[in-house]
Amino acid sequence: MEIKSNIIELHIFRRRKNKSGVEYLLLKRAPEEIYPYLWQMVSGGIHETETAISAAKRELKEETGLKYSKMWVVPLVNSFYNTSDDTVNMIPVFVCEVNKNSKVKISAEHTEYIWVEYKDAKKLLAWQGQRNALKIIQRYFTNKDERLKYVEVS
Repeated sequence: MEIKSNIIELHIFRRRKNKSGVEYLLLKRAPEEIYPYLWQMVSGGIHETETAISAAKRELKEETGLKYSKMWVVPLVNSFYNTSDDTVNMIPVFVCEVNKNSKVKISAEHTEYIWVEYKDAKKLLAWQGQRNALKIIQRYFTNKDERLKYVEVS
């Protein structure tokens, strides 16, 4: 069995208009994609010449057309076992903030998008690892955790 790390996960949030807290962007996978119709954050492959951070930045643009104002590393590495190639996959997790007025332009990999509060995002995400990442992110941004400065991507 091989251990691979060639995929990223990128959660996206914006500050709520006239309210405290944040909203998360979720994308619904297209029917022809693996795991069709599942709600997810941005995810994608790391190209051979890329770092995980540069892949996250590229995937953000490709899948949503958005630009981030700040990005952080989430102190969690997700993982899953792939039965088709007998590999364990390790996934670095990132989160970025976008302007609350940004317009989303989804790629053909997805059929729709929604902005949701934490409790709704938690219900819509299929995988426990994604919900765990979201829980960490929510704690950081609702409590204004000072440890954010240690995980910010420059």
